[in-house]
Amino acid sequence: AVVIFTGKANCPYYAKAELLADYLQTNLPSFRVHKITQHPDEWEQWLHDICETNGWEHRQSPIIWRELLDRGGKGQLLGGLNDFLEYAQQYYGITSMMLSEEMLDIAEENLQAHLEIVKEDEEIKSLIKPMQIWITSASVPICYHLIPLLANGEVFGITTEISIHLLDNDLFKEILHGIVMEAEDMAFPLLRSISEHTELDQAFIDADVIIVLDDVLLNLEVQSLESYIREVSEICQVYAPLIEKNAKSEVKVISSGKTFANLKATMLRTYGPSIRPENIIAIATCWESAAKAMLARKLNTNPAGVTDVIVWGNITGSNYIDLSHAKLNGYDCAIWGPPNFQRPLLNMIYDSEWIHSELLSAQSTLSSRVSRCTAMLPAHAVATVLRYWYHGSPSEEIISVGILSEGQFCIPEGITCCMPVRFQNGNWEVVTEIEINETTQKVLERLSHELVQEKLVALKEINEMNPYEAE
Repeated sequence: AVVIFTGKANCPYYAKAELLADYLQTNLPSFRVHKITQHPDEWEQWLHDICETNGWEHRQSPIIWRELLDRGGKGQLLGGLNDFLEYAQQYYGITSMMLSEEMLDIAEENLQAHLEIVKEDEEIKSLIKPMQIWITSASVPICYHLIPLLANGEVFGITTEISIHLLDNDLFKEILHGIVMEAEDMAFPLLRSISEHTELDQAFIDADVIIVLDDVLLNLEVQSLESYIREVSEICQVYAPLIEKNAKSEVKVISSGKTFANLKATMLRTYGPSIRPENIIAIATCWESAAKAMLARKLNTNPAGVTDVIVWGNITGSNYIDLSHAKLNGYDCAIWGPPNFQRPLLNMIYDSEWIHSELLSAQSTLSSRVSRCTAMLPAHAVATVLRYWYHGSPSEEIISVGILSEGQFCIPEGITCCMPVRFQNGNWEVVTEIEINETTQKVLERLSHELVQEKLVALKEINEMNPYEAE
């Protein structure tokens, strides 16, 4: 059996009881003690909770009970100091003769020791700061597949703990609860916690990473494109001030989903001017991956060997797959080289008609493939870009990302346009040294115009909704 002693740290009666218990444990091999010291400010609530849990009636410090180690259960209540003194006298013929002054001195020492232990525990906890990750519209399938990728250590590192916060409206509370329970049951070593949130006022608190998955389901037969753009603006108008208020100053924001990825990034910057512009990006990796897979099937090779496929323009709208800089690694042909030996991909495809008819001109084939990818591919895309952002992309490899244009490649400033970047040292930089041909430049002009018009429509909707603020 073990006897549990609990009391206020500054209680002289608790001091007298624990010293007698220490004496008994030292001199009696079968007597075992476990002590729980509580801060005076927390004692009343703790006592109420432990008594309510076990069905006890006890009102003062200390409270002492006896537990059988091999049987469990709620334990046998012994009572307070006087009850324990009577217990020790009856069973062991031992009592305490401690004077009141000694009890007060020891109680003061107990309080100081308890405060030092609490301070030390708080300092240790402060050193363990899990990365705070928030996911919006977390009831969608992408989130379900994304959580294991974030929690397995490959994205942020095998020593970085994370806490995941799932945000959605109250209609999806049961779905969020199910995701939380399943993630907890998987017992990821690096997943410190996972929680569900349906109240917006607490959204994005201490966020290091925010993944915006919100989509509007397009059906132009039901309402106009302008109405859908208004919905996107309203969502961002809610999120951006909360990000500014609650998230960390260096928060990284990723816009993903199947609709308006570029526009969401643009409007978050519009409504959240204090958010670092370079920390808001849109994900185009789904298009890259689908294009690489299509090329690999044509060449009968591994998609991993296809690199530097560039996606230009609007990720979830009109875009252009540029193969003029694409390279092929490890291709099985007559000429072999070292593992890093690369060949221009277009030189390996002799069927130029296939390139123009099936891959480039007929974007609908690729678009259809991407639109059908509702979970695994988008989740993998988000995880991949996050890994690159924190640990760097493969050396010299080009990644397509939607970023705020500063006039690169003659793209108008102020729009979120997908273009080639490289990730290094926790940042990204645009690959401006590549040359673009006349065909690509003309396509960029058209795509940029569409993005500018989309932004103008969004701003028009804002002005119509808030005429006084616009002035």
